[in-house]
Amino acid sequence: MTTQTDTPGSVTTVYQVSGMSCGHCEGSVSGEISEIPGVTSVKAVAATGEVTVVSAAPLDEGAVRAAVDEAGFELAGKA
Repeated sequence: MTTQTDTPGSVTTVYQVSGMSCGHCEGSVSGEISEIPGVTSVKAVAATGEVTVVSAAPLDEGAVRAAVDEAGFELAGKA
């Protein structure tokens, strides 16, 4: 899911990540994704596997996948 937010130029995208089970997992995924240029906010929820990313422009899914892989998890795609 990708939606335009009320902040001009800001895009919110929700991704599905498999393998997260705790707060540490959420922090690892959030930390890696937040390093992608243009990302302004990341919220990961282990219980649902959803990661909500706010960015200045739509992100390259390959960059998000690489960040999630670096954190030790698997990007299933957009939620």
